[in-house]
Amino acid sequence: MSTDVSALANHPVIIGGGAAGLMTALQLAPEPVLVVSKAPLGAEASSLWAQGGLAAAMGADDDPALHLADTIAAGAGLCDDTTARRIVHAAPAAVEHLAQLGVAFDRRPDGRWRLGLEAAHSRNRIVHATGDGTGREIMRALIAAVRRCPSVTLLEGVEARRLIVEDNAVEGVLAVNAHGPLLINTGRVVIATGGIGGLFLDSTNPSGCFGQGLALAARAGATLSDLEFVQFHPTAFDGPSRPMPLLTEAIRGDGATLIDETGERFMANEPGAELAARDIVARAVWRRRAEGHRVFLDARTHPGKDFAQRYPVISAFCKMAGIDPATDPIPVRPAVHYHMGGIAVDLEGRSTVGGLWACGEVARTGLHGANRLASNSLMEAIVCAEWVAGSVSRAGRGSLKARTTATPLPASDPSIIRPMMSHGLGVLRDRNAIGRLVRSLLPIATRDGAASDPALVGLMIAVAAHRREESRGGHFRTDYPDTLPSATPSMISHSEALEAAREIMESEALSIGSARS
Repeated sequence: MSTDVSALANHPVIIGGGAAGLMTALQLAPEPVLVVSKAPLGAEASSLWAQGGLAAAMGADDDPALHLADTIAAGAGLCDDTTARRIVHAAPAAVEHLAQLGVAFDRRPDGRWRLGLEAAHSRNRIVHATGDGTGREIMRALIAAVRRCPSVTLLEGVEARRLIVEDNAVEGVLAVNAHGPLLINTGRVVIATGGIGGLFLDSTNPSGCFGQGLALAARAGATLSDLEFVQFHPTAFDGPSRPMPLLTEAIRGDGATLIDETGERFMANEPGAELAARDIVARAVWRRRAEGHRVFLDARTHPGKDFAQRYPVISAFCKMAGIDPATDPIPVRPAVHYHMGGIAVDLEGRSTVGGLWACGEVARTGLHGANRLASNSLMEAIVCAEWVAGSVSRAGRGSLKARTTATPLPASDPSIIRPMMSHGLGVLRDRNAIGRLVRSLLPIATRDGAASDPALVGLMIAVAAHRREESRGGHFRTDYPDTLPSATPSMISHSEALEAAREIMESEALSIGSARS
């Protein structure tokens, strides 16, 4: 190996430099921990782009029980009630902890929290920082805290390519940096790599977030859950920038409305109107655009002239596009924003593989169900990091010496996958489109190449979407538009996904043959 990492052996390894990974590292202190990040800290973290904030029952008129009820209602029958209850009850303390770390949350002149309202919340409970720069402010504070924490060793510019697993237990991480491969001996790994938006053409996520953690876990033998549930944010800025700038739901919470180019407010008569759950609003915008209309967020009256003060980041990129939100409607479209599915974990973040934990968006805890409630994601990452760290600390293992003959694969490149995923797994889905996607992805996923890991993740999502013959939350099948009476989480492994994909291809081939005869 060209880089000596022997001094770092047998310490916990955290893969990912976003909010979940950094908070887990801080919570592990003073135990030595290694953080592996393929980019400089924060550079490819979706956390940095989060505008909305953290959902927590901080107001005098609020209570964790109300927050729980809103979370379960949005989750469309698939939330794990026990997990959700524990997480939302811990949310206020998580906000206080971040404030102690130096996060400058917005407050009123009297010192009380300035709480915003977002879709499907029954109370103002969104804690913001610098208006619409919450993620950036949280990451600033976390990065600063990690860099001054003596127990944390940072390996930036290092990408984990494979986990070394023997007898269903982690023994090491095979990684690569600019100088060559690295083999890190460890029996404790936390995956905190974020989401999958980089698998799609239109996404609010950094392009480097394309499900690397899911591929690592799947190839290590871990079970993944609810992969079919992908959340499309209804109001991404409709322009050429990637990642797509987000127009936070808080703007609609302030009274902004959705209109088309004729000025018609097309959601006015829908239950909840513009503040309905995200999946409902995203489908309404998608359908309006499919009818040939353009869609705009109209903030000219509310918040009107106060827009720039309330949302300085959004105001700045609108201004660069020649738009003044106080006088001009803002063009919007749905974009992939969050993945409700992920590595199946328990309340302490433990996967089905010994020595492997997951935290943040890459994990499926059961909090979000079929549709994440706005601003519950940053909150989940911060809350669960403490529990994951506690579990990792209690699971100390003896000295390990991982062995592998594998050579690292080339750096992953999802570019050829993005058009396929965008056409096959959009806001509206159907059996034929999903089947074509499976047929396209399977041969790529089963060979070694730059697109193999992105293709594997896409394939597993597609198989899960093909299997779920109903519409629920973020998964809407036009050929199965109804919701079944009972909700069951989906579970899938690497081997099961490949077997199911081959069966889908055989079924598709038989259907084509029957049609031709």
